[in-house]
Amino acid sequence: MPRPPAASVPGEQGAMDPMERTRSDVELADARRRGWLSIKQAAEAARVSAKMIRHYEQVGLLGKARRTTAGYRIYDETDVQTLRFVRRARDLGFSIKEISNLLALWQDKERSSPDVAKMAQEHISQLDSRINELQVIRRSLQHLSDKAQGDDERPEHPVIEDVTVEA
Repeated sequence: MPRPPAASVPGEQGAMDPMERTRSDVELADARRRGWLSIKQAAEAARVSAKMIRHYEQVGLLGKARRTTAGYRIYDETDVQTLRFVRRARDLGFSIKEISNLLALWQDKERSSPDVAKMAQEHISQLDSRINELQVIRRSLQHLSDKAQGDDERPEHPVIEDVTVEA
């Protein structure tokens, strides 16, 4: 879907200057006719919450939203694509900083594939380390749980005792 045309005054066609992205004299109804989406619609299209959209704007993963004359945020298809990208990167466990770097690579049409591959391999290594840490924790917890004396009504339990000692 092509990027909807932006306007600084209702009825005026043309691309919005990125420097004026947050300024708009467009009414919400005009914005909708032009293909822009409200925050709720963008959230539904990208399968994220409106709260996350505002958060991603705040941390710089998504540019500041255009606003209608009444101050409502409006988004276009490019914004929705960016939100989908960010959501999938979060699903894969990338941090905000890593997603920022991935976004820069995604938006750089002259990027080098080895740069992306290097980032992916670094993330895989981090995941492997975390998996190993979780497996150690699981084994410890399983050992403590196995030490419990069945359906004993006593308040003592090896897990509670271990946590108390470690505190």
